[in-house]
Amino acid sequence: DEAWNSYVYWQTQDKKTLKRINKLISDVKRAPFDGIGKPEPLKENLSGFWSRRIDDTNRLVYAVDDIAITVISCRYHY
Repeated sequence: DEAWNSYVYWQTQDKKTLKRINKLISDVKRAPFDGIGKPEPLKENLSGFWSRRIDDTNRLVYAVDDIAITVISCRYHY
């Protein structure tokens, strides 16, 4: 799973980025469609997913339903 592999990568490479990702995920739990990281709905082949900025280069891409938050990416740009 790409998202999990990226998450593990951040654990070993950059604790500051990992902390930011965890903060974004906590904020998604609180309010999936607004808050920190400039949430924006994605279009075209990623319609139904949302993006938040981790930093200038990396994005957290996720979907939310009544049961779970599904993260599909937390490294690079969509």
